[in-house]
Order: sequence, then C-alpha cells, then structure tokens
Amino acid sequence: MKLADFKVEQWMNKYEMDAHYNLTDTCMKSLTIQELLDMEPLGSISLDYGQITGNKECKEAILSLYETGTTDQITTCHGCLEANQLVMETILEPGDHVLAFVPGYQQFIDMPRSLGCTVDTVSLDESKSWMPSITDVEQSLTENTRLIILNNPNNPTGTLYTGAFLDALIKLCRKQGIYILCDEVYRGLEANESISDLYERGIATSSLSKIYALAGLRFGWVKGPKEVIDQINVRKDYTMVSTGPLIDALALTALKHKEEILQRNRQILQTNKETIRQWLENEPRYHVQLPQEGTVCFLRYDFDIPSEQLALELLEQTGIFFVPGSCFDCEYHLRLGLGQDCQMTKEGLERLSQWTDQRLGC
Repeated sequence: MKLADFKVEQWMNKYEMDAHYNLTDTCMKSLTIQELLDMEPLGSISLDYGQITGNKECKEAILSLYETGTTDQITTCHGCLEANQLVMETILEPGDHVLAFVPGYQQFIDMPRSLGCTVDTVSLDESKSWMPSITDVEQSLTENTRLIILNNPNNPTGTLYTGAFLDALIKLCRKQGIYILCDEVYRGLEANESISDLYERGIATSSLSKIYALAGLRFGWVKGPKEVIDQINVRKDYTMVSTGPLIDALALTALKHKEEILQRNRQILQTNKETIRQWLENEPRYHVQLPQEGTVCFLRYDFDIPSEQLALELLEQTGIFFVPGSCFDCEYHLRLGLGQDCQMTKEGLERLSQWTDQRLGC
C-alpha cells in the first residue's frame, strides 16, 4: 500500500515547533491533564486492556451527542484520523469509486487511492461561501460509487453544509446505496445534525481533539450502521485492540463535563472571531469568511506571493505560523485557526499587518 506525502501534517511536523504566533492550529487551546483531574479525580484504574469495543459509559456519553442510535452503533479508537481509516479500510475494496470535496483533508483522497479505489473530487466554491454544487456531485457519481467523504464543518474552509444540500446528497446516495462518511470532528459547538442521524448509511467520525481541546488524549469514535461497526471491531482486533482504561477514564471525564469545556471554548472562539472582524476592518489585503461553527477558516490574500513562500517568510521573520494553501492545492490562501490563546491571536494578527506593510513597501 503506497501513500502520498500528507502535505498538511508534514508541514506541521516540520515547522510548528518554531512558531511564536501559531495562527493555524485547528484545535481549541489545549486543556491540561490537571484541569481534567480537577473536574473529577480518576481514582484507582487497573491498566489492563479495558473494554475492547469501547468503555460502556464512554459509549453512552458519546451517544448523548447524537439524536438516534444505540451503543452497539459506536466504537472507539485513537483519534478521528484512525476512525476515518478504520471506516475506509472496512468499507472499500479495490476498484470502488469514491467522491470527496476540495479543498479538503488529504486523507479523504489519498487513503482510498492507496486502497486501490478511484477518487474524484468536487470543488467548493469560494464565491458561494465555499459551498459545492449538488449538480456537480450528481454528475460525478458512477455506477460503482461506494463512498462519499466529507468534513462537516470543513477543514480548511470552515464550510458548514446546509440542510438542503445534505438532504439532496442523501437522496442521491440512497438511490445507489452509497455510504456517506462524514468527519464531524469540528461539530458540536452548536446544534447541528449528524449524518449518522440523517441517513441510514451515514457514518460519523469524531474525537475529543478539536472542540474539546484534548488532542493529546487521542480519543476518537465511529458512529454508524451496526453491521459496519461490527466489521470495524473485527478489524480493531488486528490493529489497536482497545483505547485502554486510562484514556477511557480521561475521555469519560471530559464527556461528563462537556458543557463546561464547550462553554470555555465558545468564549475563546467568540473573542477571537471579534478580534479577526476588527482586524479585517483595517486590513484590506486579507479576506476571510468566518465559519458558523468550528475552529478553522481559509484566509485569502490579494498580493502575488506563493503561499508556501509567504508562510516560510512569515515564520522565519516574525514567528507567525500558517499552513499554506498549497498544502490543500489552493494558492493565495492560508489556513487560519480560531481556537488558540486570544492574546496571542490578537498580537499575531497585528504583527501580520506590520510585516505585510514592510514586505509590500506600504
């Protein structure tokens, strides 16, 4: 199985530690383990394998995030990346056709290709708030389309797919029995429906990494049709076995206190969005459509410097860190994260304007 270089992740791996102003991280400002323990002490934990298909209390807490289903329709894993991989490896066979959206997360394109699938893409239209055309989707389907993959909200654009679009997408998929895999790792700050509640072949993946500010915990899950979950659990026996009782206990603490955590994170997002709005009022060279939900958006600039060159110059000369649009095959854009420290975000944006003045000779 051959995989293309994962451009976003490799960029982050190479440069993130050099950042002084990290304006591109898609996670909320991280909680510490002590902050979790202050919410609820762990007590005595036996460090065996734990419950193999997922801790029962954790699965019940996860189920409360959805409108429908049972705990038999949920399994746990290490982060949303692994959740997506488990779904794709379980559902797809060589020769299947997969449809994904761009700009988007590279895993949705190159993982199916590595499994021997044909992958086509549908473009998100920036002029239409980064929404795709359902007509383009319909015209891209083939008789052997097996899976449609999307991120809702989207990384990097922040697109929140409308109810009308999802209804139309489900109608198309139902005709051919196509599965929809929806990475919903940015969902949950507001009341938006999950694909797994809307469609009998909808499969939702998520984790505690983004809106719950616990990326280092590496706790994720899949919710979908029971027959798919059963197959994933078989596959897990060959790979990860279980998430383990320590991670399960910490995850359960976070889920029990989710409203406390989410309220903290909503306040950070609200402050940072207002900072960005005020910054844009006096900054004509950068443009962005702030998302309705989620922690990420795509900052466009209107001067002629390739995004990789721009990102490297900013990092080297100011300590401002961005993932360039080139990592998403979309030039003249930078991925802008909304969930990090508010003062750092404010100072970073101010420094960005100062640097741009100097660089462009304004």
